[in-house]
Amino acid sequence: MSSSPGPSPSLAANPHLRDWLDLSVDGIVTIRPGKVEYGQGVWTALAQIAAEELDVGLDQVRVAGVSTSSSPDEGVTSGSRSIEDCGAAVRQVCAQVRAAFLAGAAEKLGADAAGLSVRRGAVGSGTGQAGLSYWSLDEAALLDRAAQLTAPPKPPAGWSVAGRSAPRIDLPDKATGRPRFLHDLVLPGMLFGRVIRPPAPAATLDGVGEADLPAGVVVQVRDGSFLGVIAETDRAAVAAADLLAQAARWTVRESLPDEDDLKGFLLSQPTEDQPVVQRQDAGAVAQVEGSHAAEYTRPFIAHASMAPSCAIARWDGDQVSVWAHSQGPFPLRKALASGLGLDPGQVTVRHVEGAGVYGHNGSDDVAADAVLLARAVPGRPVRVLWSRPDELSWGPLVPAMLARLSAGLDADGRIRTWRQDVWSNGFVGRPGIGGEPRLLALSHLAGGTPISAAPDGVPSGAMGATRNAVPAYDIPDLGVTRHRLLTMPLRTSSLRSLGAFLNVFAIESFMDELAAAAGADPVGFRLAHLSDPRARRVIEEAAAMSGWAARGEGGRGEGGRGEGGRGAESRDEGTGFGLAFARYKGTSGYCAAVAEVAADTSISLRRLWLAVDVGRVINPDGVINQVEGGAIQSASWALRERVRFDRTRITSVTWESYPILRFTEVPEVSVRIVAAPGEPETGAGELAQGPVAGAIGNAVADAIGVRVRDLPLTTEQVIRTIEES
Repeated sequence: MSSSPGPSPSLAANPHLRDWLDLSVDGIVTIRPGKVEYGQGVWTALAQIAAEELDVGLDQVRVAGVSTSSSPDEGVTSGSRSIEDCGAAVRQVCAQVRAAFLAGAAEKLGADAAGLSVRRGAVGSGTGQAGLSYWSLDEAALLDRAAQLTAPPKPPAGWSVAGRSAPRIDLPDKATGRPRFLHDLVLPGMLFGRVIRPPAPAATLDGVGEADLPAGVVVQVRDGSFLGVIAETDRAAVAAADLLAQAARWTVRESLPDEDDLKGFLLSQPTEDQPVVQRQDAGAVAQVEGSHAAEYTRPFIAHASMAPSCAIARWDGDQVSVWAHSQGPFPLRKALASGLGLDPGQVTVRHVEGAGVYGHNGSDDVAADAVLLARAVPGRPVRVLWSRPDELSWGPLVPAMLARLSAGLDADGRIRTWRQDVWSNGFVGRPGIGGEPRLLALSHLAGGTPISAAPDGVPSGAMGATRNAVPAYDIPDLGVTRHRLLTMPLRTSSLRSLGAFLNVFAIESFMDELAAAAGADPVGFRLAHLSDPRARRVIEEAAAMSGWAARGEGGRGEGGRGEGGRGAESRDEGTGFGLAFARYKGTSGYCAAVAEVAADTSISLRRLWLAVDVGRVINPDGVINQVEGGAIQSASWALRERVRFDRTRITSVTWESYPILRFTEVPEVSVRIVAAPGEPETGAGELAQGPVAGAIGNAVADAIGVRVRDLPLTTEQVIRTIEES
């Protein structure tokens, strides 16, 4: 398949070839993506693309860390778009460089370029090696030019590196414990800082009493309600921060909603109401003979990164350097400059891998902490590490949501009408959005202003709370509306899949309820409402993997023998199966999931089967890893996670009070990639979140005979639902 005629969005914004490629080290090709690596394996896939198009070995490709001083500006690494945007740019750049290289070699050799080939970066001809390589030709002649897109990339049929599983280039360091993470980085003369956070979101620092600080403290920093300490060691900084926290005097006000009535909170707040889609069909409305309605909710969820956020900053005169594990080094640079009254050229942000981003967690905020503390000790780098309570109580949260659905069925059990309303805070609260820095520490400075309610992007069905709010099914009369809250008592922003997690859970739970009302099998009911062949294929594959058809032959309580699973003869009482499907954003990859759960005194997830279609695949093993990881993360959200708080502060600040899925609870996961010849690649990182939640919800209903519509699906929620039914 040939590439699109125009440049990728990333290449259009950064059209100079030298922005993307470096050939200065003999035998090595260094690519400079603007997308960061944070565990998703994207750098391995990008290296495969470069190796493929340049005809070099994968072992010859290096990936440069993202820096605002030397990398192309690709904005934020999010939305599962790294391969679509950055991968396309790298492919187009490398194809052009290879063509320019062959043209230059042909000129030197007095040969026809069509008769030359490249192997491991060296030119070959019919008579053998020609003694020329990428590194022997003039680098400037190859790279000092704008992209012209005159050289078509290789068709997938000719791939030998891309399209095949390759070992992750980032894993050897991580598996062997070699320093790779930002938390391991030690700079010359480095000091250590800690910030003393307010005891509640609505708290003001009145003063700091006398505290006998330990030896090794360099300086105490206070600006308004921002309070911090810098010391020679992290241990001294932690001890000093504890003493300062005890000595600080705060005015604390109640500002949080009733955690036990999140639905009431969501429905009582002022909102901005916008239609997502409005498709009317009077004929379809006239055919409705029965209707059904339901509501689904999810609570606030934390990122709960395994390692707390970390950053290092250093001031050199009026220049500031920052080492951060932000997903958006360039937006972070702009936000820091804006908040501090600097020109963006005075700020350099270098990305270093951290742990567990997958959305807007505290990685940007801790960078602002480090910058503010480092300003007190010019010329010396200051590392700031958040504590676990900092991470769970001060990082942005994914908002609580309510989805209200209704549908009308005709006499044949087909869906004729569908209405969906979604209430939520916004998801787009990253630094710089809406012209605000949106960095926590800046809002605590003297004269600082509270961070305003997060925007949510265009209500398109692909952004924010509306992501996947438009069902993928063939429904003639359809209406979807977003209600964005204009108040934000708890700061909200992006987390993997945004609103798709709740929207797909709601839509797919509702589809099972409608199938039951129509007396139809859930798989057959979905297929009857789908004309998209790619959607149908992933559902059919997931059903086949799990043995769905054989299970259906035996009725409820019997299961077929599926891939990696048990057969019909071994299904136990209290075991349930459920299926769910979505096309991510309505425009990207496809995923269908089947879950098997056991319901006794608690809900136990036993198995997951997933079928995915992500178009053209660069690294199959990488796709499977992403889908597996997303599935397990979604299972944790669906079964365990919920931010707890009283009217003053967040109270779930430890792993005991904010439980996540444990290793002993991880289910067996089987993933099958469904081939899609000729289709462009799409991201895989966020495909599974919604379908897995929906599949688990449907499996729980199958197991206990009662529909639980409020996440997480804990024992308490199940008992409450049974008592109310």
